[in-house]
Amino acid sequence: MALTGVNTYVPICQTVLAGDVAKILLNEISVDLSKLSKKPSLVGFLANHDPAARKYAEWTQRTCQANGVVYELREVEREELETYLLSANEDDNFDGIIVYYPIFNGRQDQYLQQIPGMAKDVEGLSHNYIFRLYHNERYLDEAQTQKSILPCTPLAILKILDYIGVYNKILPYGNRLFGRTITVINRSETVGRPLAALLANDGACVYSIDITGVQQFTRGAGINKKMHEVVDKVGWDLAGCLQISDVVISGVPGDAFKVPIHHVKDGAVCVNFSSDKNFPANINEKASIYVPSIGKVTIAILLRNLVRLVQNKVTVQAT
Repeated sequence: MALTGVNTYVPICQTVLAGDVAKILLNEISVDLSKLSKKPSLVGFLANHDPAARKYAEWTQRTCQANGVVYELREVEREELETYLLSANEDDNFDGIIVYYPIFNGRQDQYLQQIPGMAKDVEGLSHNYIFRLYHNERYLDEAQTQKSILPCTPLAILKILDYIGVYNKILPYGNRLFGRTITVINRSETVGRPLAALLANDGACVYSIDITGVQQFTRGAGINKKMHEVVDKVGWDLAGCLQISDVVISGVPGDAFKVPIHHVKDGAVCVNFSSDKNFPANINEKASIYVPSIGKVTIAILLRNLVRLVQNKVTVQAT
């Protein structure tokens, strides 16, 4: 907090809005879109009654329409979703497929994530993309002409961290989080775990936290390994991780959980990716930068991934 001329303290924390980051990304995407021979097309499947999923679908539609991308939303019964996905894989009218989860929750949703083919998996959740993410392989081919697709929400968070300067651009690409300690409160298979892996693969020391405990993701001492390794931190807890973290990223569903800010390191960067507010209102008393939501950046990354799919397809057809 800063002292003003009238002997009162005001927070120095800066709030960064997702829309400001998304605008930059969408401007970059528009350049790539202008180079394509036709407008890319995306089909979305909504097979639940989850308000957050519907809102995500609505945001997708608005952003697609505003940026010259063809979008169609199909609302289907969840028992029929697999059949529709298989059909969409064969439908040349669509370049990408997105499913708005959750559908059944648990392992059945993990199975459904494998149905969209690699050529149309705009969310980057199929096995081949996830394998490359964890193994820190950033291209699909040895010639490095086709970039791999990364999950939208984890990549959106990385783009936000880059925007606010957490990435050290003096260091070589791929190592620019070296020296950063980051806590991620969420270890889901769709967001939290891949996010921790991506951060660690970029050089950070990451503490991944869920109800089962703490895991550390790193590339070893001096980031001397090609890909991250995971170590269980027995006896560690959230409080201890917060106290040493330069960045705190939280995505716990439900409004009951709040990050205990008395344990947050002074000047930490705090990012909320839950649809609920994981940080209390007075987080600005401890954080140097606070990002209250990331939704608009996630949608921008969705379009970026769609463009990547089209570019990869063109590259394959040209060889």
